[in-house]
This record gives sequence, structure tokens and C-alpha cells, in this order.
Amino acid sequence: GAPPGYVGYEEGGQLTERIRRRPYAVVLLDEVEKAHPDVFNMLLQIMEEGRLTDSFGRHVDFKNVVLIMTSNIGADIIKGGQSFGFGKRDDVRDYDQMKKSLMSEVEKFFRPEFINRLDDVIVFKPLVKDDLHDIIEIELRKVRERLEAKGMELELDSLAKDFLIDKGYNPDFGARPLRRAIGSFIEDPLAESLLSGEFKSGMKIFVTRKEDADHLYFTQKAIESKATAKDDAEKAPKATAGS
Repeated sequence: GAPPGYVGYEEGGQLTERIRRRPYAVVLLDEVEKAHPDVFNMLLQIMEEGRLTDSFGRHVDFKNVVLIMTSNIGADIIKGGQSFGFGKRDDVRDYDQMKKSLMSEVEKFFRPEFINRLDDVIVFKPLVKDDLHDIIEIELRKVRERLEAKGMELELDSLAKDFLIDKGYNPDFGARPLRRAIGSFIEDPLAESLLSGEFKSGMKIFVTRKEDADHLYFTQKAIESKATAKDDAEKAPKATAGS
């Protein structure tokens, strides 16, 4: 928290105040290696004693807090020693060697007393094509929700997803550029079509890619209601015994 005489002194600390009000929480510290050295002293106290003292002298309990820290230490090792292609997954030997090299860099950067208090250190494998397909589905949830509010549905085939991956995936930046690719090749064309009245309520929008085109194709057809599907099933001829 802020020291006496400074703005914010009466508000308590940014972290302690939130944990005091919500003791069961998950705290994420992204790129923790960039933090001030005093932050590591604070983290040592949390991991050792399970509590912090705020500017009012109150003890804030962290025993029910899950603390997650991410780091990009050793990223240059991964880029230099691993391929980010869309082939088969790295075998166990390559992963173990990569983890060993990364842990060596971690031990050089963080103090031993800090590392010894961590419950676990997890080294993530590079993203592969199946992972990126899943990420696309996650990013499209908000788009689908907005369309469903207007009575429309959205479906992408594998060709469209591969196109987004080709346009949006960069090994140096991970999956973040995929969000921009979805905005450029999915959201923008959809918005233009909605404004022009091309897509209307009650339609299902299909997205695909044709041959080597540098854009995606959008088609639509009426959404088949459950009642219609049930009627069609009842009208279909049924096989009888002995026929």
C-alpha cells in the first residue's frame, strides 16, 4: 500500500485489500521476471508465512489463495532449439531436454529460496495445429453469442480455420494474432453483411475457403427448427417387420 502522507494511504494495498475482501481467489502474475525486486520479497513472505500485513497493520490471510506466476525466461532457447511447425508433437526426449535447459535459466534468474517455495514449475509445449483450432473456437464464442442474440448461427469448416491459422499464427507472438485475424476475416465481413441486410434473422451462416483464395466465403441457409426436424422424422417412411 501507499506510505503515510501519500495518496491512497487510507485505501490499503492493491493486493491485500482484494484478498481481504475475497479470501478465496486465484491471483495471476504475468511475466513475473519483470517485477521489482521488492515484489519477490513480498512473494517470499506469502509463500513462507501465508499472510501479508497491509498499511494499517492488518494481517491478510493468503492460505486460501492460488498464486500463479508466468514467465518468458528462456524463450530464446525454445525458438532456437524447437520447430514450431504443424507436424507431430515433440517427443518426450526433446521436451525433457527443453525443460532441463529452461530450468537452468530459471535457476540463474530467481533466488534459490524463491524456487524452493514454489509448489511446481510447469513448462508448456509449443502450440500445435489442434490447439490453435481450439483457440479459434474459444475466440468465436463471443461472435456466436452476438449472432444468436439476432437469431443467427455461425459455423466454420476446417478449411476456414486453417486459413485463419495461416493468416494469424506467428511463432514469435503465439496465438494472440489469431484474434486480429478473426476480426479482419470474420467479424468485419459479417458486420458489413449485417449492415447491408444480406444476413437476416433465422439464417445459419457457413464460412469456408475455396481453393487458394485470399479471403473467406460466406453462405447462408435457413435454420431448421426443432419442430420442422421432428415433423420430417415423423413423415419419413418406417420399416415394418417382414417387409
